Amino acid sequence: MLPIAGAGTPERADAARNRQKIVRAAARLVAAKGIDGLALDEVAVEAGVGIGTVYRRFPDKGALAQALLDENEREFQEAFISGPPPLGPGAPPKERLRAFMDAYVDRLETHGELLMVAETETPMARFVTGAYRLHHSHLVALIGEIEPEADAHFQADALLAPLAAAQYVYQRRSMTTEQIKAGLRDLYRPNA
Repeated sequence: MLPIAGAGTPERADAARNRQKIVRAAARLVAAKGIDGLALDEVAVEAGVGIGTVYRRFPDKGALAQALLDENEREFQEAFISGPPPLGPGAPPKERLRAFMDAYVDRLETHGELLMVAETETPMARFVTGAYRLHHSHLVALIGEIEPEADAHFQADALLAPLAAAQYVYQRRSMTTEQIKAGLRDLYRPNA
């Protein structure tokens, strides 16, 4: 089998198995203990691997949290890239933008604490993931359709800022998800 240019080194079968064992063990611990169950040493014991094996695959809790969120992120991306309207294609861009923001809040409601660990364990972690770049690009495209003269890159960052998981978890102490969604809708009123 010929290597694919730019694809990186293929993962060894034993490394792939260990990665799966670690992610499954982490998921079990988070399900049983909440976010406090994401201690890497406990994950190693639960997975039946050495702590070095965990650290080789996941240098910190944030990287492991990202792995736990992978399937949910893929589903979210599929929904706004090719799912049914209004989140997916086929609806006017203003409706798609609102649907994206609402769906993002729904994700935060379900996975907020895990997203918070993924976004904050390492400085700037939120901004260097492929997920953030894709969310940002999607918003840039929608904003560009709505307001061609706008600085869509800045506005996309400005709309994603209040969707930081730590911000959301903090706001949920005193606000409902509907209040947060309404506040986000008020942030973006093009051509007002």
